[in-house]
Amino acid sequence: MALAQGDLEEIGRYVREHIPEWMAEEGRVSLIRDFDLRERIVRVEEELKHQRELMEQGFALMEKRFEQIDKRFDQIDKRFDQIDKRFELMEKRFEQTDKRFESMDHRFESLAQRLDHFMVWSFGLTISATGILLAAIKYLH
Repeated sequence: MALAQGDLEEIGRYVREHIPEWMAEEGRVSLIRDFDLRERIVRVEEELKHQRELMEQGFALMEKRFEQIDKRFDQIDKRFDQIDKRFELMEKRFEQTDKRFESMDHRFESLAQRLDHFMVWSFGLTISATGILLAAIKYLH
């Protein structure tokens, strides 16, 4: 359906007469939308602020927890140092015990040598005495 030139001119006049009214109405709608957007932005900013505060609290709690863990590690290090000292003391005691055993070994060795000498002398005396007795018996017979 084709419009005549007069119809187009009438539509143009109608639009020109009503355009300021439409623009004002659009401005109100735009202002309402802007207000809604600003309100949403404020709520988002407040929520972000709240989230940041929660994160800061979480980080503070984590920092406290790490400090507690550091203290525990320090305590464990002290315990290991104490255990190391105990091992050193035990090592010294073992060294002293080893020295005692070495001195006892020397005593046993000297006692064994004395017994060996005693046995050699005893054997020699026994053989000599036996030889003298046999010679005396043969001489007497």
